[in-house]
Amino acid sequence: MQIFARKLQKWYIGSNSLHMKLLPLLLVFLFPFLTGCHSKDSRLAKAYRYNKNGWIYIHLEGTPADIGYQHGYLLADEIEDNIKEMALSLPHNSGKDWAFYRTAAKDMFWSKIDPEYQEEIGGIVEGLKAKGKPFDVYDIVALNGNIELAQYYVPYLANKEKPGSADNKAPGNCSAFIATGSYTTDGKIAIGHNNWTDYMSGERWNVVADIIPVKGNRIFMDMMPGFIHSGDDFVITGGGLLITETTITQFKGFDTNGVPEFVRARKAEQYAGSIDDFVKIMSDGNNGGYANDWLVGDINQNQIARVELGLKHVKVWKTSDGVYVGSNFASDSSVIADETTFNPSDSTTSPNARRKRWEAMTAQYKGKISDSSGKIMEGDNLDVTTGKPGANRCVIAGSVDTDPKGCPEWGWAPFYPGGTVQGKTTTAEMAKKFQFWAHMGNPSGKDFIAAPFFAQHPEYKWEEPYLHDMKAYPWTLFVAGSTE
Repeated sequence: MQIFARKLQKWYIGSNSLHMKLLPLLLVFLFPFLTGCHSKDSRLAKAYRYNKNGWIYIHLEGTPADIGYQHGYLLADEIEDNIKEMALSLPHNSGKDWAFYRTAAKDMFWSKIDPEYQEEIGGIVEGLKAKGKPFDVYDIVALNGNIELAQYYVPYLANKEKPGSADNKAPGNCSAFIATGSYTTDGKIAIGHNNWTDYMSGERWNVVADIIPVKGNRIFMDMMPGFIHSGDDFVITGGGLLITETTITQFKGFDTNGVPEFVRARKAEQYAGSIDDFVKIMSDGNNGGYANDWLVGDINQNQIARVELGLKHVKVWKTSDGVYVGSNFASDSSVIADETTFNPSDSTTSPNARRKRWEAMTAQYKGKISDSSGKIMEGDNLDVTTGKPGANRCVIAGSVDTDPKGCPEWGWAPFYPGGTVQGKTTTAEMAKKFQFWAHMGNPSGKDFIAAPFFAQHPEYKWEEPYLHDMKAYPWTLFVAGSTE
């Protein structure tokens, strides 16, 4: 619609007298559409959305309640779809229904959420209600905390009731890098990330959010509809931080008294002004949920860090000249021994194979790492176990739906519909302008087409209501504050 507005402007500039007389009437009729809002609610005055190359861009601005209302209103249909998808997938994958997750959100999480974010979540609910959607705050909290609840809390409960009964198959998703100094083209930070997840969720991880809160940092990130954090975690902040992560695979441990990971992540995005701030916020009240190796860059200090955030152990590496990569492997011996069942010496697993490929690529591109080479690396499909291109669990831009072995490290059966669903990359210079490149769909260029997949793999047909085609769109530049 913003594009239409520009065409209207050109039409007016080259107009005749009749056009000039008609324009005011046209503007009265089109105003709600040109602003992206169909409501007179003043809370929506600064908010808008547009769609581009598989992504939904949203701009949110104001108080926590206003930001939430804008979010819920602009993404009402997508949030409803997201909750319904999870209400189908979570019982199948975890054995617990949506009512269980709502109860956990209410009884365990709600009281541990900062008032600011309670207000924002309440605002999301109000925005949803304005669009006729029947959800409450516990639905939104369960949505935000779904990974830590399903992958950490549920196994914790099973093992508490019967020790050793639940395998720790914590997710091992995503491939990422961060580099600076002699590794990059300009000596400044470059960062990239691609999101591995099940395709039903992944096709919905398609929001680019520009958030300007009244307090704290501006936040520019990708996320799922209904999230108050990034979730797969690719973030540029007004505090000068670049943030991403990959999950520590086969992690065990959860503290029911801790603060939800999604709350700590959003707080760090909004309030951290340094790497040390980030570590402090993420460590404070750590519940062990969604345990990650965080890759963080400070563009003001030109320094990068790898923050391995276990529950019992936290390890931080920093450098102003180097590169850190992530493919779901843990590095600290204490974390590996005490908090995982991860085997760092098994070269056939996805984390270790991708790590080896990352090490080769970052050596190959040393001195040349940038947003451009970041796109190439995040879309790489060379399998180091065979030395040939592949579409499986062992490549950076992985595709388990075409892998006959599946991904046993985190419980994905053969041909599981999961893998890389999107990618992002940016540099320090771009981040100063709040810009990043985003690619919806597998960055290798591989499309996922649902109908033939279900025909070949009917064991996954239960996903058919919510698993759709996932095309590989082109890399697209997003700029915070843009209107198209």
